[in-house]
Amino acid sequence: MGYCFELTPTIVRHLQVIERVRETVRLTIIPPALVEHLRFQALIRSTHYSTKIEGNRLTLKETEAVVRGGRQYPGRERDVLEVKHYYDALQQVEAWAEAEWEINEERVRKLHAILYSGKQAKSTSYRDGQNVIRDGTGGIVYMPPEAADVPSLMQELFTWIHDASGELPVPVIAGVAHYQFETIHPFYDGNGRAGRMLTTWILHQGGYDLGKLYALEEFYADDLRGYYNALVTHPHHNYYFGRHEADITSWLEYFLEGMAVSFERLAETIREQAQDNLDQADLALLRPLDHRARRVLGLFVTRELIRSSDVANLLGLSMRQARDLLAQWVDQGWLEIADPAKRSRSYRLHDAYRKLVT
Repeated sequence: MGYCFELTPTIVRHLQVIERVRETVRLTIIPPALVEHLRFQALIRSTHYSTKIEGNRLTLKETEAVVRGGRQYPGRERDVLEVKHYYDALQQVEAWAEAEWEINEERVRKLHAILYSGKQAKSTSYRDGQNVIRDGTGGIVYMPPEAADVPSLMQELFTWIHDASGELPVPVIAGVAHYQFETIHPFYDGNGRAGRMLTTWILHQGGYDLGKLYALEEFYADDLRGYYNALVTHPHHNYYFGRHEADITSWLEYFLEGMAVSFERLAETIREQAQDNLDQADLALLRPLDHRARRVLGLFVTRELIRSSDVANLLGLSMRQARDLLAQWVDQGWLEIADPAKRSRSYRLHDAYRKLVT
């Protein structure tokens, strides 16, 4: 790719905040019930704000009603479908990230299809024509690369993502990928949502998910003008007249500021709520559990029993991997087999752990 950037003092400062908060959250033991509440609210906020950026008319409260209870809003059927599909796509990204599936073109095309048509849709093809972006008066804001160049540019982007791994900080890779995806504009529509989804995937898979408890999209939606202005790093609207080799340092400063602000907001929420809800006995129970065990523990906030399919879906594992993990956790003593039958085997919490999910 032709872009250049430098790690300015501003970028370094943002990265330092991100790393500090990341480590703080990693070392903080959070009550499972609070984790599940924060995780669900982060999914709702991500869904709401990312679709709002593209003009969705549902409020945050209405978005939650659609996701939680299937609420319908007459006259806004398209908005409801957008919310449902975005939420489904977010869950798919979480599963792929947890399973460490490769970030590649085919899966991003599948994500775009989910965003538009739901889980069963076939992967979206790249655009085969031009899609000029105009402002409210009809003036050209941006003219992306020609359709014939899109496949090679996308292949170049994903090659760069993989090659940069280990060479650059993950947040920088995510920021560059977001910018380049929007610059290529590989689909006729939905490029903003798909690009933000790709960013989420890179951050989650790279270890910057913070338990999937934050919504970066909220930062953009709070200042849409700033978001769009930051994406413009060259004065010419045509991709081939400077935009394809622009200096994107200013964009990275904006993107990493958004991460730092979002991370600090989450850290403040955790400081206010986490430790007050745990005593020393609770901490002693939670400390030996790894991040996967703590996520599964959260399932018991809303149910008495779980099965291997629940664990497989939550963690993005095969059924065999889920069964192996459950067997380990039974050996560790925090899970018990409730129904030993092979076909209907279920698991419950050991009595000592029940108070953690109430």
